[in-house]
Amino acid sequence: GPLPTEVGRAKQLQYLYLSSNNLSSGIPDTLGNCDSMEYIELDQNFLSGSIPASLGSIRNLQVLNVSHNRLSGSIPKSIGSLMYLEQLDLSFNRLEGEVPEIGIFKNVTASWVDGNKGLCGGAAKLHLPACPVIPSNSTKHVTSTVLKVVIPLVSMVSLAVVISVLLFWRRKRKKIYMSLPSFGRKFPRVSCHDLDRATDGFSTSNLIGRGGYSSVYKGRLLQDGTIVAVKVFTLETRGAQKSFIAECNALRNVRHRNLDPILTACSSIDSKGNDFKALVYEFMPKGDLHALLYSALGDENTSNSERITLAQRLSIVVDVADALEYLHHDNQGAIVHCDLKPSNILLDDNMTAHVGDFGLARFKAGPTQSYFGDSNSASSTVIKGTIGYVAPVSVAGDIYSYGIILLETFLRKRPTEDMFKDGLSITNFVEMNFPAGISQIVDSDLLQDRPVATKEKDLDCLVSVLNVGFCCTKLSPSERPNMHEVAASLHGV
Repeated sequence: GPLPTEVGRAKQLQYLYLSSNNLSSGIPDTLGNCDSMEYIELDQNFLSGSIPASLGSIRNLQVLNVSHNRLSGSIPKSIGSLMYLEQLDLSFNRLEGEVPEIGIFKNVTASWVDGNKGLCGGAAKLHLPACPVIPSNSTKHVTSTVLKVVIPLVSMVSLAVVISVLLFWRRKRKKIYMSLPSFGRKFPRVSCHDLDRATDGFSTSNLIGRGGYSSVYKGRLLQDGTIVAVKVFTLETRGAQKSFIAECNALRNVRHRNLDPILTACSSIDSKGNDFKALVYEFMPKGDLHALLYSALGDENTSNSERITLAQRLSIVVDVADALEYLHHDNQGAIVHCDLKPSNILLDDNMTAHVGDFGLARFKAGPTQSYFGDSNSASSTVIKGTIGYVAPVSVAGDIYSYGIILLETFLRKRPTEDMFKDGLSITNFVEMNFPAGISQIVDSDLLQDRPVATKEKDLDCLVSVLNVGFCCTKLSPSERPNMHEVAASLHGV
């Protein structure tokens, strides 16, 4: 049925999501009375008639999507006057006439009019046919109008445009950011619709990772073209909601060059009316440490892996140590990551490592509380994380996981490989060959084709580094070094 005209009485309504229904008839003119409206999404319906010019009076409107309907007539120029409009989708209707060239219509990456066969003109990048030329018998009238009216107003209009543009950008910069309650600092505002478009509808071709509670997609934000990683939480999975909240709480106040930089968060509803929660991170072009260690054509267990130098691996483990030192010691109480593993260590273009995925993070608040937890507390006995790296929830547990990663990075052997069974672990394996047999168990790429003198120095470095990993994993929790000591030792190497 039709969208009722009474919708115009909803003066405080900000979001109108009615996509993918069976709405028919026209868009009521009264919708323009909703002064507080910011998002209007009426796509995928059977709406007909013209687009009301009254929509141009909704001053705060940011998103207008009426695509995939049966709308006809011309595009109201008043829409181009909306100062805060960031996305406009009029595609796949029956619109005709000239496309305006003001406001949002000048930004072809933020406005869509394709699928309307009767449209013409508009910005050059739209590649629409030119509009019909004004008939010759009206030429004198047009010339007279230009001479008598337009030219005297040029200077006034130019001045008004300059002033309007300056005011527009000043106000837009203030409006484009909002304070998200779960973080406590300014973050760009994005909607579920924004992220849907950025990832081509969360296409599997853009899927770059999947975990127990979430899936991660590569995307490009249409607002500014930024390449991002969008972590979408599978809220149907038990614990996903808590994971989203835990990650928000962990990241709300942390700042460090070796933590995965978060750009913003989205807590909203999707086009089907379901809860939607996502985190948006900077995209790390080099992927994660696990992929880098085991990347190969075909089977991951083959030996045709990408070669990572000793210096690169040392730099990565030092970066991770610095991140953990910050989390454990430089906050109000320690933040325990609880799920440290190679796939959660992300690498940028410069091979700088960034620790990510704080969905299982826990806080050990209070300066007097032991870093290793109370033996009677739940945090000491609850097991969280990934098999092979997991330890009871405590700072010492993070240190154990870090030690496993350090050994894995230089041996290029997973702690869950078939060889580690019947009491043999990656830690015992290193212990059995330490220090004389280290050259036989480390990744062969590290010492291959190296001059004798250089190989001896590299072996000394490996012995020192693996000793740090050995101390993190073999010693009891109360005897393990803290991350201050671990980071200092690795920086010394």
